[in-house]
Amino acid sequence: MEPVQAVSSSSNKRRMKRGVVVMTILGILIICAFIVSMNTGYIRLSPLDVVKTLFGMGTEKQSLILFQFRLPRIVISVLIGAGLAVSGCILQGISRNALADPGILGINAGAGLMVMLYVSFFPATSAGSIFLLPVLALVGAGFTAALIYVLSYKRNEGISPTRLILTGIGVAAGISAAMIVLTLKLDPNKYQFVATWLAGSIWGSNWKFVLALLPWIIILLPYVFYKARVMNVLNLGENTATGLGAPVEKERLLLLAAAVGLAGSSVAVSGGIGFVGLIGPHLARRLVGPKHQLLLPTSALIGALLVIVADTIGRWILQPSEIPTGIVVSVIGAPYFLYLLSKTKV
Repeated sequence: MEPVQAVSSSSNKRRMKRGVVVMTILGILIICAFIVSMNTGYIRLSPLDVVKTLFGMGTEKQSLILFQFRLPRIVISVLIGAGLAVSGCILQGISRNALADPGILGINAGAGLMVMLYVSFFPATSAGSIFLLPVLALVGAGFTAALIYVLSYKRNEGISPTRLILTGIGVAAGISAAMIVLTLKLDPNKYQFVATWLAGSIWGSNWKFVLALLPWIIILLPYVFYKARVMNVLNLGENTATGLGAPVEKERLLLLAAAVGLAGSSVAVSGGIGFVGLIGPHLARRLVGPKHQLLLPTSALIGALLVIVADTIGRWILQPSEIPTGIVVSVIGAPYFLYLLSKTKV
């Protein structure tokens, strides 16, 4: 027994060391992307100008560009990337479905429908609506997730991974159709806003949107990280987890609520950005393994890096115009999704 325990302990130490190294490298890459993004835009700021402005020695124009336009957008990119990736990691874990993602399952579409209904009748940039939008998105995402869960669940069988993904795609298609009908009734100004939002543009680019999103991320991410051990148990299967004494349904619903909260609040300020919740957890699993103590934070870092890089590319590649961040992510994510689909045994 002792040699087996020694080998297991040594393996865990190696895995933990590898995880720390991977997360450190990802953190450095995010900082580098952060710096590059601050220098990217129609009005170019050199690295020296950015440093001077950060320390209060820049011009009034440079301060306005950096602190009021670029920094809030960059911070939001990091937050929504982490939120969407962790949401996808939760959904993949509790459903044991490698293709689960808040975008593919229709949770993002449900959040988007509520945001769109609100925008159709009220201005989306008023002070009150900025803080109300994440709540409305949460309601829409929660209703959609509950509908998908009920339709996918079968008594004595639980949730079938195949049934879950097909149900999610069907619900997402229905919501998308409803959103198309709504767009036909919008006036031109609101239609332009909705079209940009649906493409995945980070439209909430000021500090009020950061303050609206930050509480959701600060509360829900630590909660999910705390539940990492529970997610490891749930991955063993419903019967095994129940045999080990885990309240499977209770924990699954709590984690699903956390995933919905992260996805809904992120979608409220980022629009329809898909595939982050699919790519982040998959790359993290390849780098650090399936243990959620490492998988969850690594997914968050990869998601943050992916969105900030995509947003920077979108702002840079066709200056002075912009490509919505969601389109850049989709260019990366769609082929990766098809690759995963071809490798997944259904």
